[in-house]
Amino acid sequence: MKNKSYELQKAIKYEFQDLKLLKEALTHSSYSNESKKIKNRNNERLEFLGDSILGLIISNYLFRLNKDLPEGDLTKIRAAIVCERSLKNVAKSIGLGEYLYLGKGEESTGGRTRDSILADATEALIAAIYIDGGFKKATNFVLEYMDEIISQAIEGKIMRDYKTQLQELIQKDNKENIVYKLIDQLGPDHDKTFEMNVYIGNKIIGTGIGKSKKEAEQAAAKDALEREV
Repeated sequence: MKNKSYELQKAIKYEFQDLKLLKEALTHSSYSNESKKIKNRNNERLEFLGDSILGLIISNYLFRLNKDLPEGDLTKIRAAIVCERSLKNVAKSIGLGEYLYLGKGEESTGGRTRDSILADATEALIAAIYIDGGFKKATNFVLEYMDEIISQAIEGKIMRDYKTQLQELIQKDNKENIVYKLIDQLGPDHDKTFEMNVYIGNKIIGTGIGKSKKEAEQAAAKDALEREV
């Protein structure tokens, strides 16, 4: 861990006070499930926190930078930035996949390059930096490594995700909420496939399959858009 942690900290330009936080951020559930050491925690809790911290960092930045933009435009730009595609790109730019702790099954099926795993690990890393160094350090990391993504989103050069597009389409003519529901999950822990339906009221308007719940939701939204709901 020492050599790996040194290399990664150098790559992200942040030195951890608590290396256990860094290891937790890099530990996929497949690794902790296979390990006999109960102390090996996975990064799912940090991912949960990192998602909120990232949203706050981007919201705060856009709010202060674009003083004349209305709420709707700010929301659209944020949605284009805070998505799996952007987080995956950040992970690849710092070589995050090389440092992940994966179970043997996940390792053998290409987990180090899987978009959902890279995106989740990036959120976990943001949370770890936040806990270890505070909001300012987490902000510095996000703004440095998402700088190009943020600029492209503000300039309208990034396509919004399918969920956002579907939400905007439905809100024009329908007051009912869109709801995504997991209907099935298949396969072992290291290679699960999720199936998701998207509903308006009780009506199914799209179905999608993915290697993560987020990916399945995007696929369901894309299916709904292609059906021209």
